[in-house]
Amino acid sequence: MTDMLIAAGPTDALTDTWVPIGALEMILLDTGVAAMVDGVQVAVFRLVDGRLFALGNHDPCSGANVLSRGILGDVDGVAVVASPVHKQRFELHTGRCLDADTSVPTFQVRVRNGLIEVRLRDDRSEFGHERGQPVS
Repeated sequence: MTDMLIAAGPTDALTDTWVPIGALEMILLDTGVAAMVDGVQVAVFRLVDGRLFALGNHDPCSGANVLSRGILGDVDGVAVVASPVHKQRFELHTGRCLDADTSVPTFQVRVRNGLIEVRLRDDRSEFGHERGQPVS
């Protein structure tokens, strides 16, 4: 069930509000989906080990909103998504592009009562939250 666009909101963009985007089971392991959260396209990924990540869906290298359709993998143990357009790789933890001098925003993501929730605030400078933690 990849490549679906989930509409969520309304909410106050870029605040502390957690927005539900859908059931955890909607995202197959090692895939991503795109969610429109209050006008912001977010790519949400579920890794095979159960970790969840949320990035901006806009690929700054191609100009297309396609990162949710990217190929998941790792580079030296760091989880990445490769853009389906030109294959630039973005770190899932930081949003940093490994192949160009650019990055994408990262957002907090968690599971509550079986629902995936995203917080839109750009998360690159914040740690100690649920992002990247395995979920059951």
